[in-house]
Amino acid sequence: MGINIQNPFFNRRSDELQLEAPQFTELMVEQSSPILPAEWYPQSGIQLTWPHQDTDWAYMLHEVQACFKQIAKEIAARELLLIVTPDPEAVQTQIADTVNMENVRFFACATNDTWARDHGAITLTDSIKPHLLDFCFNGWGNKFPSELDNQITKKLVDAQLLHGTYENHLDFVLEGGSIESDGCGTLLTTTECLLNKNRNPKLNQVEIEEQLKAALHVERILWLHHGTLRGDDTDSHIDTLARFCSASSIAYVQCTDPQDEHFEALRLMEEELKSFRQANGTPYQLFPLPMAAPVWEDGERLPATYANFLIMNQAVLYPTYQQPADEQARQVLQAAFPTLQVVGVDCRPLISQHGSLHCVTMQYPIGVLK
Repeated sequence: MGINIQNPFFNRRSDELQLEAPQFTELMVEQSSPILPAEWYPQSGIQLTWPHQDTDWAYMLHEVQACFKQIAKEIAARELLLIVTPDPEAVQTQIADTVNMENVRFFACATNDTWARDHGAITLTDSIKPHLLDFCFNGWGNKFPSELDNQITKKLVDAQLLHGTYENHLDFVLEGGSIESDGCGTLLTTTECLLNKNRNPKLNQVEIEEQLKAALHVERILWLHHGTLRGDDTDSHIDTLARFCSASSIAYVQCTDPQDEHFEALRLMEEELKSFRQANGTPYQLFPLPMAAPVWEDGERLPATYANFLIMNQAVLYPTYQQPADEQARQVLQAAFPTLQVVGVDCRPLISQHGSLHCVTMQYPIGVLK
């Protein structure tokens, strides 16, 4: 399946990626078919879909916009940032004093909410141009309105803000937060989400695997049958639980407190991860992330997780919750990504709506944003 694009770049300093661009182009030419790149594949930029008064953030709009502003600052300091919003002028006013505006692109568009990870295009790469796959987003099983968000990708392509070959997969429900790619043909996901009857109820596991392999050009799928977080609206998205850090390593949420309600499910998930093998038959190197201390709001436990980090060209942005475990999580991620800067962003506002940092971002490989 093409070439292994992970090895030549993962251990390089991030500032060397730009210097290696000609070599990278030559490697792309060798690809025999499209691939679903890993998140650490060189990026052209990242999308944020901005919170506004007509979203579920209305009751805490100032607080969440301050969080988005911090995320925008960290992204635009390193890459292009695409902001989707009904009111670009208002957002520009909010962020201009803090964010590198030379790296910001705006797109005026009606939106339901802010979870770009799940309504953004899933991008494949090949030797010619990116492929922008537009799957159906149904509000995590029709829990929330999504008709406006479900149109964003096509509108971005039509406006030539996303560059690549558009592929319509709107007959299949799939969110970006539900899948993890190692860039070498392996997909990591959960049965709780992808086999949930509120997504693709007419398809069984074999049929869903066939769809995923055909659309995403992957060769094998690792299914987690265990692992969940209280307060998670997504039915156990993989990006809240376990993440590829390289083709040979996985970071995951570990619960060490037997009194915590998550203990047994996460223990069983850990055992599954230990049993998984790479395509060459060797075990994965595992990086256990701490379990965040419980965060409560109106009697409800919120899904605070350190697995919801974003890998960028030069840094890893990870969510913090103003807890002692924040520093432990940073140290684990620094060990997993030794060549990248690990930067924390206070994401307490985001978990109030049951998501975190990775959930509100979508990265695009080189060639997509210009």
